[in-house]
Amino acid sequence: MGSITNKPQYVAPSMIRHQFSNAMSCIYKAEVPLYSNLLNLVSDVNNSILERDLSLKQHLEESDQFSRLQYERHGAIRLGTASEMATMARFLSVMDMHPVGYYDLSLASLPVHATCFRTLDLDSLNKNPFRLFVSLLRPSLIPEALHSLVGGILSKRAIFSRRTLELIQIAEDQGGLTPDQVSEYISNGLETFKWTRTSTATTIEYQMLKSSSPLLADIVAFPTAHINHLTPRTLDIEAVQAGMKSYGLPMKESIEGPPGGRNCLILLRQTSFKALEDEVLFLGDGGDGVQGRHCARFGEVEQRGAALTPKGRKLYDDLVGEARAKGIGPEVTEAYAKIFARFPDSWDALRKENLAWLRYYIPESRPHGTPEPGADLDTLIAGGWVRYEPITYEDFLPLSAAGIFQSNLGREKEGLRSYEPGDESGDHGRGELVNAIGLDINDEMVVYRDLQEKSIKECLYNFRP
Repeated sequence: MGSITNKPQYVAPSMIRHQFSNAMSCIYKAEVPLYSNLLNLVSDVNNSILERDLSLKQHLEESDQFSRLQYERHGAIRLGTASEMATMARFLSVMDMHPVGYYDLSLASLPVHATCFRTLDLDSLNKNPFRLFVSLLRPSLIPEALHSLVGGILSKRAIFSRRTLELIQIAEDQGGLTPDQVSEYISNGLETFKWTRTSTATTIEYQMLKSSSPLLADIVAFPTAHINHLTPRTLDIEAVQAGMKSYGLPMKESIEGPPGGRNCLILLRQTSFKALEDEVLFLGDGGDGVQGRHCARFGEVEQRGAALTPKGRKLYDDLVGEARAKGIGPEVTEAYAKIFARFPDSWDALRKENLAWLRYYIPESRPHGTPEPGADLDTLIAGGWVRYEPITYEDFLPLSAAGIFQSNLGREKEGLRSYEPGDESGDHGRGELVNAIGLDINDEMVVYRDLQEKSIKECLYNFRP
């Protein structure tokens, strides 16, 4: 896979990603009108908070995160074959999006595993943090009786147009795309993600797939890797959840992720409006279509907090495991929050106990004079010469993803299998997905560690002897 650079005659990958994300949002608004309602609700909630909290607004502006909030999205698609995944990885690489993290969704009895494609550095994230959660079907997890049917249908489809494949190759060969090529790349590439109501299966085949797993039917029975949801970012997910009904959104019953009410937001909290039924035309005898319905596409909203270190994540996972062992989930808000009270809730404690990843920086306004030459980081922080802020968690939680998927596949009551911390990083499944992608999967902890270490080095360099 070629390396995409930022040569003067070529459009920067972050700009391609920005244009692509905006275009995808426009498509989804047209396909799922309730998504527009969700965007309006999130915008109203965010604006209300920023009007009340001017210090937060100032901080977002000073840290280059204000514009990011307006454009922040993540999308999700589902692929059927290793070949589709390999090409998708090449397509997303043109936008400087790389696989990060391994997610085994079999813990929700779903026959897929996934990774998150996203950019890796803070400057690029602040320009546009669009990320894509890409799931891949695992044939070993579907009934053997369906292998022939699934393989036969998937072998006949091509989710990327010939021109899209040509443009991917051009980008790799020349190290980027010109403005005209970017326009083509986006318009052709988006065809892969559009919904089509014409199925590639008969009604009988569809029901066979659906009876095994609604997710399997969604992956196999359609000719594209259609977007199954897009997700804006909010500053107050409780306010969004409370406002969904008044905006005409059939909301999910509870919020996934860590409990609310914390001073220091951690990881990721998510909710959604429930998937709606789409009219579908299934294959019929003699070329005639057969009317039917399919339910899979929905709208999601998220609130992102601090990325946790391995130590912080272990504490979080241990608390989740304890709650589940007691039959307590996020929907039991008071009891869930009581268990999580053992997780420190001040940035000072999170830093000193090495529980959260942080970005260190030199503030514009700092004390008069200079610190002692070679002063260490703690001394610089205590003297006000260096400050820190949490690094935003850019990835996903397997239990939350599983909960969202289940609630929108009509299987909320099935529950999740017993969760063990680290389930999402099984060596066999990870290796299988790496082989499909054709690239190694970045370890999210290494990505966050590198960002923190880079910020520390930059600060200490400014106060070197």
